[in-house]
Amino acid sequence: MADEAELREQMIEAFEGADYPISSPMDLVPALPNGPSTSFESGDFSMTAMELNTKLGGGDFPYDSPEAFVDDVLEQLKDQDLI
Repeated sequence: MADEAELREQMIEAFEGADYPISSPMDLVPALPNGPSTSFESGDFSMTAMELNTKLGGGDFPYDSPEAFVDDVLEQLKDQDLI
């Protein structure tokens, strides 16, 4: 079972370096420590940023902060029973 708080912390840390507001997932790539292959792991959950992009809907861009973006990502992951 994935720890949502742990994933949230990992994602905020990875995405906080982007230049906000962001208007597309591509705005996040330069901020990621390992680019699209940056991975997020907790319990039995493991997914790269690239995999997240393919699994999630388009999102509600623009996002004004990493917290707003990550909260939306986590909500979508829960809606799809991925966490």
